[in-house]
Amino acid sequence: MSLDGSIQAQSVRAYFARIAHRYDLANHLLSLGIDVLWRIRAAEIVKRWKPKCILDLATGSGDLARTLRRACPDAFLVGADFCEPMLRVAQPKGLPHLVVADAHQLPFADASFDVVTVAFGLRNMASWSGALAEISRVLVPGGHLLILDFGLPAEPLRTPYRFYLHRILPNLAALLTGERSAYDYLADSIEAFPNGTTMCERLEENGYRETAFVPLLGGVAALYIARRP
Repeated sequence: MSLDGSIQAQSVRAYFARIAHRYDLANHLLSLGIDVLWRIRAAEIVKRWKPKCILDLATGSGDLARTLRRACPDAFLVGADFCEPMLRVAQPKGLPHLVVADAHQLPFADASFDVVTVAFGLRNMASWSGALAEISRVLVPGGHLLILDFGLPAEPLRTPYRFYLHRILPNLAALLTGERSAYDYLADSIEAFPNGTTMCERLEENGYRETAFVPLLGGVAALYIARRP
């Protein structure tokens, strides 16, 4: 990770530390609860893979990890995040295996997991390619990667959504969390993140195969799936 990447990581960690105590409330209110349905959809896909060991990377407050635990009760599940205050929010949610870890240098042996999930996290990582390479390292050959993240819908939704993203959401979030800058960052990071087929191409450039994506709410978010060869 470059010096600039290190500075970015520190800034993002600080953002999440400041909003950790209100993160879940803000997410559910700002998405009108739809984020819950997206996580259920992700867990249903993972369940079909019949995993034995799952790593939920950038687990944050643990909402996806908890949903995965319900969908795959027999799987060994680890939640990892680089922001310890977020993991303290996750702890009461019945998640016994939580680890403070940076996605670019995971404390796990090669081929430790047959599924890795990342919900609303890859976008925040200083090096997408570096994180994807590290995910590939800890996946077993043939293992699955699932990414859930925001995107930009096509027109005619794109223009009003951008207005909401940059003008309305940060103000609402400031009322809920007392922290506007984190949500200004959120909007900018969504604008910069690859969407749809572009994200699938990025995954393939980093060695993944059988890539596919499922748009959610017209492209406001998307599920991406891929396999390590």
